[in-house]
Amino acid sequence: MSEPDTESYSASKGGIVALTHALAISLGPDVRVNCVSPGWINTTIETGRKLGALRKKDNAQHPAGRVGEPEDVAELVAFLLDRERSGFITGAHFVIDGGMTRKMIYEE
Repeated sequence: MSEPDTESYSASKGGIVALTHALAISLGPDVRVNCVSPGWINTTIETGRKLGALRKKDNAQHPAGRVGEPEDVAELVAFLLDRERSGFITGAHFVIDGGMTRKMIYEE
């Protein structure tokens, strides 16, 4: 999704998706290439601490009923790394955002 004045960010996201499918074709079948695009994940990256006190509406606005956790992303990546379970998946773009990009209205 895009916000005003985020052209470079949006272009880089689109570039990663395009590069993913191009590399999947160029490097397959020996190498599988996929990309993961997380949405709102409750991390420590920006503040050095968990966001902590999420408001009820922060969780409720997600169709999944909650904000994501780093473990949610880690589980998807672990699945993709497991050739026995995901060996037929390549060139794919995984959006892991609790369904937020399927909504049109977000809480402030």
